[in-house]
Amino acid sequence: MKFGSTLALAVLALSAGSSMAQQGVSKTEIVIGTIQDLSGPLAGYGKQARNGMQLRVNEINEQGGVQGRKLKLLTEDSGYDPKKAVLAAQKLVNQDKIFIMAGHLGTAQNNAAMPVQFEKNVINFMPLTAAREMYEPTHRLKYALLSSYYDQMRTTLPRMVKDKNAKKVCAIYQDDEFGLEVLRGAEAGLKSISMEMTEKTSFKRGATDFSSQVAKMKASGCDLVVLGTIIRETIGTIAESRKNGFNPVFFGSVAAYTDLIHKLGGKAMDGMYATMSVQNPYTDEASQPIRFWANKYKTKFNEDPTVFSAYGYTMIDILIQAAQKAGPTLTTDSFVKAMDTMTIPPDIFGAPQLTYTARQRLGSDLSRLSQIQDGKWKVVSEYVKP
Repeated sequence: MKFGSTLALAVLALSAGSSMAQQGVSKTEIVIGTIQDLSGPLAGYGKQARNGMQLRVNEINEQGGVQGRKLKLLTEDSGYDPKKAVLAAQKLVNQDKIFIMAGHLGTAQNNAAMPVQFEKNVINFMPLTAAREMYEPTHRLKYALLSSYYDQMRTTLPRMVKDKNAKKVCAIYQDDEFGLEVLRGAEAGLKSISMEMTEKTSFKRGATDFSSQVAKMKASGCDLVVLGTIIRETIGTIAESRKNGFNPVFFGSVAAYTDLIHKLGGKAMDGMYATMSVQNPYTDEASQPIRFWANKYKTKFNEDPTVFSAYGYTMIDILIQAAQKAGPTLTTDSFVKAMDTMTIPPDIFGAPQLTYTARQRLGSDLSRLSQIQDGKWKVVSEYVKP
C-alpha cells in the first residue's frame, strides 16, 4: 500500500514537472515574439525595429547562441491597432508559445496585449513606447527601456523655456494616451517653474489637416510649441506653421525623434528639438563605432538604419545578457532573477547606464536633447537630471 502510494505520487510529480516545462525554451532554441506596426501609420518604425532585433539575433546565432540555444524571432503585425495587437499577442503566446515578448510597438497596443501575456507568465520586455504603464505599477513581468514621455517633458521643458526665454508655451497633441502623457509631463514641467500652458489643442489619431490647430496657436502668440505628435503629425504641424509665418520653437518627445522627420519633411523641419537617449545612427556619423554599425546594418538590409533599428538591436542585446546570466536552466523565473540584478553600461549609441532591480523596472529616467540641424539630428545637451 505504501509502495503504491509512493509510486502514484512519483508519477504525479513527474507529470506535473513535464507540464511545467518552460514555454518557448527548448534544448536548442529560445523563441522571442515581437508585435510591430508593419502596415499602418508607424510602419517605418516597426520595420526598422524588427530589422535591428534580427541583426542582433543573427549575430548571436552565428556565435553559437545563448547557452547553446539559438534565438528565433517571430513577428506579428498590429497595424498600430490595439484590437489587432491583442489578436497578435494571442497567436504568439498561445499558438507559437513564445518565451518572451520583446519590443512591442505602441502604448495602447501594449496596454491591450499585456493581460494576454501575463496570464501565461510571458514577460513584456522593453516595449517601444515611453508610457509609464510599461513599468508602473511595478510588475514582475514588466521591463522598460525608454524614460517616460511624462518625465522627458517634465524635466526638459523647463530647461527649454529658460534657454529660449519662452514667454508663451502651447501644446498640440494626439487625443489618446500617448498625446496626453506628453501634455501632462509638459504641464508638470511648467508648473515647476510657475508657468501655465497658454494654449492647448488636440487632433484625432490619423489626422492629416492641422490648419485649425496651427491658427489657434498662432493667434495665442505662442513662442514655444510642445509636440505630442509622432511622424506625419509632426511634419504636418511644422509645415503648416511655416506656410503661415508662424515660427515658434518646436519641441517634441522621443516619439518624434526619427530621421523620417527630416527625410520626409525636408528643410522646413530644421530647428526642431526633441528629447531622446539612444542616438540616431547615420552611416557617415562622426563616431566610428556608430558609423561601422550603421554601415553593417545597411549592408544587411539595403537601407539606412534609424533610431528604431538601434532600439531593436539594443533590447535584444540586453535580453541576451540576461539570458546568459540566467544560466543553462532558462525559465521566466531565472530570467527575472537575472534582470533584477542587471546594470548595463552606456552603449555605442549613447544610452545612459541602465539599472534594474525587483522594484525598479525602468532602467533610467534620464533623457537629453537633440535638434535637427542641416537635415540631421544633432545631440545638443548632456542628460538632464530630474
